[in-house]
Amino acid sequence: MRIAIPLDNGLLAQHFGHCEQFAFIDADRATGKIVQSRQEPAPEHEPGLLPRWLHERGATLVIAGGLGARARTLLDQAGIEVLTGAESGEPEAIVRDFLSGRLATGPNSCDH
Repeated sequence: MRIAIPLDNGLLAQHFGHCEQFAFIDADRATGKIVQSRQEPAPEHEPGLLPRWLHERGATLVIAGGLGARARTLLDQAGIEVLTGAESGEPEAIVRDFLSGRLATGPNSCDH
C-alpha cells in the first residue's frame, strides 16, 4: 500500500489542501513494515487537483488532520481510502502507528 501524508515543515499538516509537501510511504500491511519513503512538493492549490495527483502517484490511503467534503468525495471516487483527525507528527511514526493499530484519530480538523 502507498500512504500519502500532507506535510508542513516535515510534520503532518492539519489542512490537506494547503500543505507544502506530501510524504509517500510504501508499507507492507501483512508484515507491518515500511518498505520505502519519499517526499514530493505538493502542486499549487487548485480545487479538485490533489485527489487526481495523488491517484496518479499510486496513493491508496491518505492520513490527514483534516480535509474538506469535496476532497473526500474525490478521493473516494479515485479509490483512495481516507483517515482524518490524525495529530501532527513525523510521517514514518504516523504510518508505524497506523500499521500497528495504534494511530489515534479525532475529529476532522477541517470544517468546509
